[in-house]
Amino acid sequence: MSISADTRAVLLAAGLIFLWALVLGAWKYRQMAVSAEHLAHPYVDIAHRAALLYSFATLLLAVFVELSGWPIWVDLTAAGVLVFFFVAAIVSYVVHGLRRDTDNQFRRPARGTAVFMNSLIAGEIGGFCVLLAGFVKEQLL
Repeated sequence: MSISADTRAVLLAAGLIFLWALVLGAWKYRQMAVSAEHLAHPYVDIAHRAALLYSFATLLLAVFVELSGWPIWVDLTAAGVLVFFFVAAIVSYVVHGLRRDTDNQFRRPARGTAVFMNSLIAGEIGGFCVLLAGFVKEQLL
């Protein structure tokens, strides 16, 4: 079975994000175990769940990368943009979980939050559109 280099890179990213999700789950459990309410900080919970979901989303990206008709550099760039924003989102949740500074990051957003969110929206949707178009080009046309 021959898997392309770009697909292997995205699969590695999926595996690393999944491993991170497992570690975040241990952190979440620890907070639940020592809390009087048996709850983790909301952003520890969000980080754990987001990492789990993003790991599987990254796995889905690997399939589209493998079946795309674009050159490797196009697929890696598109997938890289998506993975960058997946990781950046998880990092922001971890930071809020460590700081225990909020239960809603949009209540008093940090400077640059709107720019980051708009970039995330454009990057994730745009990056996936590139991969989807490559799939359609190669598999359906």
